[in-house]
Amino acid sequence: MKKLATLISAAVLSASFSTTASAQDTMAMVVSTLNNPFFVTMKEGAEAKAKELGYNLIVLDSQNDPSKELSNVEDLTVRGVKAILINPTDSDAVSNAIRMANRSNIPVLTLDRGASRGEVVSHIASDNVAGGEMAGKYIMEKVGEKARVIQLEGIAGTSAARERGQGFMQAVDTYKMDLLSSQPADFDRTKGLNVMENLLAANPDVQAVFAQNDEMALGALRAVQASGKDILIVGFDGTEDGLAAVKRGMLGATIAQQPSLIGALGVETAVKVLKGESVEKSIPVPLKVITE
Repeated sequence: MKKLATLISAAVLSASFSTTASAQDTMAMVVSTLNNPFFVTMKEGAEAKAKELGYNLIVLDSQNDPSKELSNVEDLTVRGVKAILINPTDSDAVSNAIRMANRSNIPVLTLDRGASRGEVVSHIASDNVAGGEMAGKYIMEKVGEKARVIQLEGIAGTSAARERGQGFMQAVDTYKMDLLSSQPADFDRTKGLNVMENLLAANPDVQAVFAQNDEMALGALRAVQASGKDILIVGFDGTEDGLAAVKRGMLGATIAQQPSLIGALGVETAVKVLKGESVEKSIPVPLKVITE
């Protein structure tokens, strides 16, 4: 009996040590939604880099729900992860989740979308303002100044939607385009289709569309094809489906981000923070216009 008790005690001690050791090299990634190919690629980039650097990476899906995002972060603070990479569902709403991590002294890094409040050690993202402006400039080059354009906006409240819209509006002003309408389709392909159908009916003379991500651009493409009109469509992200549509000449262009690199840089930066190294407050990831 004594021998059995000793063995049980040793097993418990071993399990306890194993859990502690795991916690020391575990970080987490909270993604706005894994129902979007862009964020799946970002996750894969982070996972590959974490494996390369010898860290465990927990990935949780917020399903575009700020309350789910908050509960995900709460769960991670209980688990005792050493760092949290978060891709916010909403730049304002995420602040509560970030503050929760701050209170637990867990460093937070934001990916692709920023946060309005809370302490963030580093933000890794493309220059969305520049990207929106690049899309507008491309439309001007193809259609000409004073082009009649429509914009499909992403999820209201996200920094990506706000900044891409800001950059595009700068191009609209610079090139004196006629913005016929600008409406949200929430970065969603089906909503992109539905919103574009309504906008086409209301604006039959539109010449070009800027969609703030490739999913909405592909939805808009279906609506345009069904209408039989010849309308230039420009997306944003450079997802696999978006790039394929550009290659086939169906989308005019996409402003390509590098989601895998954003994820990888997020992990690399988190590791530096955990090692006590200084990191940049903002780390830009290059963009480029991809055409046929």
